[in-house]
Amino acid sequence: MLVRFNSDAGMITMFGDVAVTLLKMMGQSGAVPGAIRPEDIPPALERLKRAVAAHGEPSPTPDDKNQDAEPRVSLRQRAFPLIELLARAAKRECHVIWEEERPLLG
Repeated sequence: MLVRFNSDAGMITMFGDVAVTLLKMMGQSGAVPGAIRPEDIPPALERLKRAVAAHGEPSPTPDDKNQDAEPRVSLRQRAFPLIELLARAAKRECHVIWEEERPLLG
């Protein structure tokens, strides 16, 4: 599943499991679809930033030494687009909605 976050401040799409984790870190239920009002964004953004900072980086595993292996993407890196979107939405005082991304075909 993919989750699309949409606002007058922008739009991003991310993997569903990561989106639900980040929503819960913001203090939301994690339910998709959902929305957050402009006045609720600043405290949710601060909760998300604190939770991501406290989460830490993954420690390298023996497989990380393999030059052909895919690089690990930290939660901090995955959260960055949502943090930026929320910051822009807070500045513009607009809501953010999220819903499951539907395929164009099928």
